[in-house]
Formats: sequence, C-alpha cells, structure tokens
Amino acid sequence: MMTGMSLNSSSPSIRTSFADGICTIFLPAMFAVNEAIDFQGICRAIFRDYGQELQGLTLDFSATTFLDSSGLGSLVICRRFCEQHQVEMSLQEVGPQVMLVLQMTDLDNVFTISPQPAPAAGALPRSRRGNHRLPSTHPSVTSKAKRLMDIVGSLVGLSVTAVLLVPIAIAIQIDDPGPIFFSQTRCSWMGRRFRIWKFRSMVVNAEALKNRVKNEVEGPLFKNKQDPRVTRVGRFLRKTSLDEFPQFWNVLRGDMSLVGTRPPTPGEIDNYEVPAWQRLNVKPGLTGEWQVNGRSKINKFEDVIRLDMKYQENWSLMYDIKLIIKTVLVLFAKDSGAH
Repeated sequence: MMTGMSLNSSSPSIRTSFADGICTIFLPAMFAVNEAIDFQGICRAIFRDYGQELQGLTLDFSATTFLDSSGLGSLVICRRFCEQHQVEMSLQEVGPQVMLVLQMTDLDNVFTISPQPAPAAGALPRSRRGNHRLPSTHPSVTSKAKRLMDIVGSLVGLSVTAVLLVPIAIAIQIDDPGPIFFSQTRCSWMGRRFRIWKFRSMVVNAEALKNRVKNEVEGPLFKNKQDPRVTRVGRFLRKTSLDEFPQFWNVLRGDMSLVGTRPPTPGEIDNYEVPAWQRLNVKPGLTGEWQVNGRSKINKFEDVIRLDMKYQENWSLMYDIKLIIKTVLVLFAKDSGAH
C-alpha cells in the first residue's frame, strides 16, 4: 500500500497522500478557478489509478481561507465522482470562512464535514486571526452603488407590475385557467438557491410535459423556440418580457440584480464543468449580455458562458446602465422575445 502519493499537478500547493485505502487531498489557501481545475484533474487521476483500492476521499481544508464558485463547483464534481465509484467523501479541518460559504449554499447539509477544532486555552481565537466574511468574488457583488440602483429600479418595476397585475391575471385565466404566477428554484451568487417568480406563460402541467419537448440548445440549457407548452397569452408575455416583471421582487430581496448573468437552475449547474461555475461569481440579473446580444438566438451553452464572462470582465456601473438601455431598445425591436 502506497503512502505519500504525488500526482502531476500544475498547482504545487495541492498535496496528496494515500494510506489504508484513504486518499487525502490537502487544499491550498486560495481555492479559485485555476486550483479548482487542477483539483478536478487530481480527482480524476485518483479514481483512475487506485480503482477499487480507494475506499474514502478526505479533503483537508486546514490551510484554505478563500473559496469561490469554481472551488464550490469542483467539490460538487468530486462528490459526483465519489458517488459513481461508491467512495465515501469527507471534508475535514474546515475553517470558519469556508464553512460560511458551504452554509450559504446549503452544501453543509450535503457533505460530511469536520470543522476546525476550537483553539487551545490562551491561544488567539481563529475568528480573530483573519477576516471570515463571505468572499468577494467580483466587485459588482459588493458595490453599494449597484445595490442602490437595484433597489430603486426594483421599486419602480414593482409599481409598474402592480398596475399590470390585474389585466395580465385576467388574460392568463381566460387563456389557461390556473395559477397566475410561476415559481422555480434557481441559483444565485456562489450557487445559493432562491425561488424566482414570473407570470405563468406555460400550461399548468408544463414540467410534466417537458420530456416530450425537444431541446434545441447544446449543453445543459433547455430551450425550444416553438415550445408547445407556451400558451397564447404566454407568447405575448414572453415577447414583451412582461412575464419577467415579478422578478423585480427577487431584485429587491437581493437574490438578483437588475443586470447580471442568466440565473441557472440547479439541474443545469449539476452538469457544469469547473470553468462554467465562474458564471456564479456575480449575481444573476433581469437582463445582461445574453439579452442584448442574441437573446433567443443563442443555441450553444458555450456562447452563454462567453457572454457571461464578457459581462464580468467589462463590468462597471455605467456598463450596467448601458445594458439596461440596450435591453429597452431590444424589447421594442420586431424580432424580440424570449423562448
């Protein structure tokens, strides 16, 4: 039985050891996209090289003080490997800052976690050894000006929604009686789940009929331009984006922003590879690059990733304002409309 296993790695800060059927991976202080990609490669190599010898996988977080969405994604992917090979996975020496991220995303209920032990008597408490706030993955997340714009914009949007609520509700009931609103679980910043709200644009049993509809998009997204589940009123609501107006409530709550990336479903991110998790370094938005550059014409997931990364690279408050203006212009274009 081997001990002190060493795998080829582009990140020398990630160490591994193997003893008595248990492989331990010592994670680095910074666990972001580059480290996450390397970590995923190491996990693949472990399962490839040890096969049935491997009984358990332990991730040591004793040195880790920063974990972003890519790091979270690599943990989810690693857990998927473990489930496929029926190998137990555990996290040990998890510090306060990493624990905050896991708790925020409810992953503390998914993984087997052993937190760092309490400091010895007379030792400096861990909470005073560093700043254990949630990670600042992107400046837009902590921008007070952006948050103020979101609050003001959402209040205006909710006022308009209140005026439109009665006629839209009547139209929905006449066309297809049932609930006025549609809600669905989506993923916000760092993968945190929230319930998104829309005016219902599909038949009541749309989710049950999903497997009968062909997916016209490559990758984990789901879209069909002529989706038969969409009602007549629903097509109008989608074409004018009126179906999305209840999401101003999500913006006011802080789950979303006026401008950001497209909010994915949990099912989508379950199929992400590490680089795609970078989309979750910012809050999802009512509008964004995907809305003004292609919108319903986008049929490749890699294009969604490209546009989301473009937003993160170019972000500024003025850039958000420009995208909002472009969105309004797109809505009045003849070929506008979501599918």
